[in-house]
Amino acid sequence: MQNFVFNIPTRVHFGKGEVRALEEELEGRTKKVLIVTGQGSVKKYGIFDNVVETLKKAGISYVELSGIKPNPRLKSVYKGIEICRKESVDFILAVGGGSVIDTSKAIAAGTRYEGDVWDFFVKNIPCAAALPLGSVLTLAATGSEMNSYAVITKEDEERKLAFGSPFVKPVFSILDPEYTYTVNKYHTAAGVADIMAHVFEEYFSQPSSAYVQDRMAEALLRVCIRYGPRACEKPRDYEARANIMWASSLALNGLLGEGKSGDWACHSIEHEISAIYDISHGVGLAIIVPNWMKHVLSSETLEKFVEYGINTWGIEKKKKDIDIANASIEKTREFFNSLGLPSKLSKVNVAADRFKDMARAAIKTHPQVGSFKKLSEKDIIQILTESF
Repeated sequence: MQNFVFNIPTRVHFGKGEVRALEEELEGRTKKVLIVTGQGSVKKYGIFDNVVETLKKAGISYVELSGIKPNPRLKSVYKGIEICRKESVDFILAVGGGSVIDTSKAIAAGTRYEGDVWDFFVKNIPCAAALPLGSVLTLAATGSEMNSYAVITKEDEERKLAFGSPFVKPVFSILDPEYTYTVNKYHTAAGVADIMAHVFEEYFSQPSSAYVQDRMAEALLRVCIRYGPRACEKPRDYEARANIMWASSLALNGLLGEGKSGDWACHSIEHEISAIYDISHGVGLAIIVPNWMKHVLSSETLEKFVEYGINTWGIEKKKKDIDIANASIEKTREFFNSLGLPSKLSKVNVAADRFKDMARAAIKTHPQVGSFKKLSEKDIIQILTESF
């Protein structure tokens, strides 16, 4: 296991009615808040009203930035920065899913930066300061509510990039599973796939001696396998929603990845797809992951897939190792399909004629794609072709 420093300063308020903690968290911390929201669901289902009522009780004023889309756009970040500066905002509150939270993180960093916020994404300039932010989570998927990363799309360049800084980690997050009741089956399923993909990126990695992290990873995968279908079929099942929501946070708050070198090849590939075609990130991952698994399976990686198949899927140990490995990959594919997610890029209107562009962009953005097995441009094209 590699050396690491583990620190999660985000204070989590988990459970029914925990939006009431907003008053406690914000009182004395801020005078004016920017509330960032998505495309209307938080207002339609009363979540926005709950938040505003709490702010009024605490005597805190607010301004709003709404309309944040999935695969959040840089232009929304620029708009948020302009609002924060013009209105003297001193705190950002993200009310929504990962796209809303990621947008808020970029706004927080950009407001305190004299240059272009896109510098953080393309010039490797470290973020030295940011407005504080908190979140009220409404979709379990990205883990943004408890980590220090943001992913933003620059549409005119078809680039979807990430940056990270401890300064943009939420100081608190409100996690009320009831706030996810209204998420439809398709997006619930995509969220489950996203959670599992985060675990896979940290599980199929180096070194193999991080036993503690791997056993926790398998536990979170089993949570998704157990409760994902229930959340999809019974959207108001509190137990299912609660377990999926907490799994989402734990999957990408650093707990599983410390002491290891994560792979992140599937995310590198999927970001190139959704940068061009604007598909749901979780859907893209559900398509790519099983084909990446199939592609990287070899005598060098076989042992890990055997471990995965036995410990996660309960495949019998008496079978041949290669049969266990292949069965584990097929079970992964079948599980995503069982949630109603597409299994082919062609089903989400992705064209094969852009595969070479995507592969080149992935290599350009990431000097090394993959650590479990390093991928070349040719490898990426093959994975995309097998996913088509």
